Amino acid sequence: MVVLDTSTLIFWTVAPERLSKVADRMIINSDRICLSAISIWEIGVKVKKGKLDLPVSIREFTENLERTDRLEVLPVDVPTWIQNLELVWDHQDPADRTIVATAELNDCPLVTSDANILGYYSQAIW
Repeated sequence: MVVLDTSTLIFWTVAPERLSKVADRMIINSDRICLSAISIWEIGVKVKKGKLDLPVSIREFTENLERTDRLEVLPVDVPTWIQNLELVWDHQDPADRTIVATAELNDCPLVTSDANILGYYSQAIW
């Protein structure tokens, strides 16, 4: 199992050439690819603000994700919010904190190009 952060999800689905070789290999070899549901929200916000263009609507993008083999969208539930709040990390981005909390709760690697996450989460890879 591996968790993808929002940028990695975008790269994997829209611009796979932007993935590092290590990230690409980790995703290919993983039996279960997970993402936090907060990534759907984060992508939608970026689209609404004009910071990201998707080739399809956010609804269609999400529906396509739900049909993707080996991919599971994990809910942001109470244990995830508690883990988010208990992170000993000064980073204030709620999406990043939630994604890290998701990976921690599942004790699995997190694929990310984000330097803040790479510096904090010991199982983060790029």
